[in-house]
Amino acid sequence: MPASRKLHFNAFMRPASIHTGAWRYPGAWPDMNFNFIRMKYCIQRLEAAKFDAYFMADHMAVLNMPMDALKRSHTSTSFEPFTLLSALSQCTERIGLVATGSTTFDAPYHIARRFASLDHISGGRAGWNIVTTSNPDAALNFGMDEHMEHGERYNRAREFYDVVTGLWDSWADDAFVRDVESGTFFDPDKMHVLNHKGRYLSVRGPLNIARPVQGWPVIVQAGASDAGRQLAAETAEMVFTALPNIEAGRAFFADVKGRMKRAGRNPQHMTIMPACMVILGDTIEEAKQKRALLDSKVNYANAIATLSIALGHDASKFDPDKPLPDDIPESNASKSGRERAIALGKRENMTVRQLAQRLGGFGGLAMVGTPKSVADEMEEWLMTDATDGFTLQFPYLPGGLDDFCDLVIPELQRRGLFRTEYEGTTLRETLGLPRPENRFFSRAASAAE
Repeated sequence: MPASRKLHFNAFMRPASIHTGAWRYPGAWPDMNFNFIRMKYCIQRLEAAKFDAYFMADHMAVLNMPMDALKRSHTSTSFEPFTLLSALSQCTERIGLVATGSTTFDAPYHIARRFASLDHISGGRAGWNIVTTSNPDAALNFGMDEHMEHGERYNRAREFYDVVTGLWDSWADDAFVRDVESGTFFDPDKMHVLNHKGRYLSVRGPLNIARPVQGWPVIVQAGASDAGRQLAAETAEMVFTALPNIEAGRAFFADVKGRMKRAGRNPQHMTIMPACMVILGDTIEEAKQKRALLDSKVNYANAIATLSIALGHDASKFDPDKPLPDDIPESNASKSGRERAIALGKRENMTVRQLAQRLGGFGGLAMVGTPKSVADEMEEWLMTDATDGFTLQFPYLPGGLDDFCDLVIPELQRRGLFRTEYEGTTLRETLGLPRPENRFFSRAASAAE
């Protein structure tokens, strides 16, 4: 492994913090997800720390949950990603700007045009997170009575990717000559009409915007299913995924990069960045106390419903202040999810209430400790081929973000594991990715003319 290998970091802003109790934490900004001034503070703080990208998730519907739970959700209102990132691009210079764009409920021409525009406006910092949208309620907002089947969504996504990237290649990089004397604005020989007619999509083209600064915005993929991994192997340059531990990280890393190689792509042209929440303290015990306080902010009725789903059994009948009983009946729930919940409760000696609030707040990968212990964990993930970096999910804002920037980043920089300056001006340069060749107009051909 190259000694110069370094970690990459995204900041996952969904749209404020991933933990459902985050907005209630002492000192947190409850309105973070709908306050531009506070978002501006966060992205400028992240850029000063040299983060790779600001990653903006999106919801195509208000979350499908009972009203008693929904009324407690801080994600029920948020900005539309392109509007927000376009504005944030004007108060930053280097940090990448990644937005989610649905292949199920949007049109490829819209996606291609929006991302090309963001790439030009930001000077080459855009990234497209390709999602198929799993929320069935979203279908009801787009004229569909039923959600598209999982396999069909991924088949459509693969064709969607081909169309969008084809539209980005509508123009040669030097097509717009803007010759004032002759009155020629562009060279017609350097415009390509796509004329795509496929199983799911029919798009003529060309795109009515010049080729993006990066050639293509960086392609991001977040699916973890077999179909999602294959789509990532064929198309993605950055992968965002949920992994429970380092062993799962090594297996995922080997699988997806192996698929990528079999697809004829260079595995170094993909950055795998699993989701990770980091909670810091002066001691490990203090960090654990912060985690416990954060989890306690999750409403118990919401939390026990989450635990019931994980166990496949009505957990509200258990004594909330005692451990899980040993004789929970078998069910049709996911065996792995059920086993993880039970194992977590036993490993950390949790009461039913504590376990429910942990799963109801954030049940994914978390590093809870001191700046040094967290840096140690991240270094192990990097050096044992479990990851290329992390998509960080801050426990609350702005405090969780400030702690990471002030305490962990300097520690990693001292170890030579994280940059002290950006490698270039575009997101591709930051990630060490090549600029894609135009499939219709090669640079060699243009230079020879």
